[in-house]
Amino acid sequence: MSTFASVLEPPPRRRSDRRIGKRVPPPPPPSDGDDGPDGDPGSRRPILDNERLATLVVIAGEVMLFAGLISAYLVLRLGTAVWPPPLQPRLPVAVTGINTLVLLASSAAMVAAGRALAPGKRRALVFRLRLAAGLGALFLVVQGYEWIRLVGFGLTLSSGSYGTGFYTLIGAHALHVVAALMWLGITLAMASRGRFDHGRTNVARACAMYWHFVVGLWPVLYVTVYLV
Repeated sequence: MSTFASVLEPPPRRRSDRRIGKRVPPPPPPSDGDDGPDGDPGSRRPILDNERLATLVVIAGEVMLFAGLISAYLVLRLGTAVWPPPLQPRLPVAVTGINTLVLLASSAAMVAAGRALAPGKRRALVFRLRLAAGLGALFLVVQGYEWIRLVGFGLTLSSGSYGTGFYTLIGAHALHVVAALMWLGITLAMASRGRFDHGRTNVARACAMYWHFVVGLWPVLYVTVYLV
């Protein structure tokens, strides 16, 4: 009889069940890793956001553009017996080398700015973006001053393949620095208004990608045009 009663007796509830006074729901089924933050399958964040993906497409096009320009310059360079041609001014290798370090420093400032893309670091982010923009602007000012001196010494677009190749390659890069500075200025304005305080930093990270591309392109042009 006691055995039969023990079979009919319900199992004892856990302490948490007695305190709450209701049945605890069963645990959710294990997830296979495909659920997004809301639990909906297939709603995971993409590996690369649209802003940076579009920037990569633009950078790929720019790489092909400068590859063509550099190839054309080298064809002109190798097809000339004497380079630079006689009576043409020599390029300012030392000053431009120092200016290259200035541009590389702007990239380091941009890396530091990327580390400040977090809540509570707005002041550090704005300061580092301003530093990167200031160094980039200084690079352009020095380049412009050297161009004025070269024109005064007689190096112009009409100075044959030497002048044409120089101003085409270096001028194209200068235009890209101007475009990167404009983008950086917009990003700086957004950072000053706190647009990146809540984790939506895609625009800032895309700007940093393009800035690093422009900076990384310059040493290649410096070696090709000034040193080769």
